[in-house]
Amino acid sequence: MDRRDLLAAAGIAGPLLPLAARASVAPPAGPATPDASFPLWPGEAPGLLDKALQDHVVVRHPDPAFPDRAMDHIRTPRLDVFRAKEPNGAAMLVIPGGGYARVVVDKEGYELGPWLAARGITAFVLFYRLPGDPWQEPSNVALADAQRAMRLIRHQAPKWKIDPKRVGAMGFSAGGHLCADLATRFDRKVYAPVDAADTLDARPILAAPTYPVVSMDPGFAHMGSRTQLIGKDPKPELAAEHSPERQVGPNTPPCFLCHAEDDATVPVQNALALRSALVAAKVPVETHLFEQGGHGFGWGKRTEGKPAHLWPELFLAWARGHGLLG
Repeated sequence: MDRRDLLAAAGIAGPLLPLAARASVAPPAGPATPDASFPLWPGEAPGLLDKALQDHVVVRHPDPAFPDRAMDHIRTPRLDVFRAKEPNGAAMLVIPGGGYARVVVDKEGYELGPWLAARGITAFVLFYRLPGDPWQEPSNVALADAQRAMRLIRHQAPKWKIDPKRVGAMGFSAGGHLCADLATRFDRKVYAPVDAADTLDARPILAAPTYPVVSMDPGFAHMGSRTQLIGKDPKPELAAEHSPERQVGPNTPPCFLCHAEDDATVPVQNALALRSALVAAKVPVETHLFEQGGHGFGWGKRTEGKPAHLWPELFLAWARGHGLLG
């Protein structure tokens, strides 16, 4: 097998294989290992109210071949890095979901990190603070971490061999909400600057909220995420502030949306509401609705044999047209 065949088998050389063949390359079994990890904040993250809080990981599935871990308490928010083997200058902030009650480690984080890295894109998986833990202004701690993450990635661009202008964000479920929140409120002041990194822009070049929680409208909100983020009976202005479809503006970056029609956990109306707002604001948006996939399909065994398995390649093709890859 020559180099051309190896690249094709890995799904790296786009023109060499048809889309379906490239998407069918399975992720490796077993837990992935990031190349590096570093905290978001110097010292403690701002606003800690209870020093007894500790990082805590739960194992949700015991099969070591297909790990499923989550963090249900986060004291030290961080970025775990999957370094591109042949970097093309692009980077993605990857934001796993978990209903704002936890942050998934494997399915929506470590699973996508190696996939992106294999395609020349350095991936930074974000483990963000949770609003149910003891923090000041808990409804904004996750956004503060996402903004800080974008700024740190750009500040450290030379170290990771990336172009600070080509940093995007993708998120899943409640992480999709945080991704959309970052795309629409990237310039909202939610923390006091701590160092030179905080002089940099937090706006991603593009955003990919995937089966996202979006609206805080109780008619179709994911009520678990809503309650964790803003409480059971929030004031209308707080609900509006945390509904990305109501915060879209002309500077919102281009967005890629995908969702399954049969999602029984987060109604597809969330993605559609965000799409409508983006269209109204004349923000470029691409939308893929899959007949089957349910909620939390990620990428891998859960989507094999279904059209939803193609979504990462669809994203990459779209992102190429919006400058992520240069």
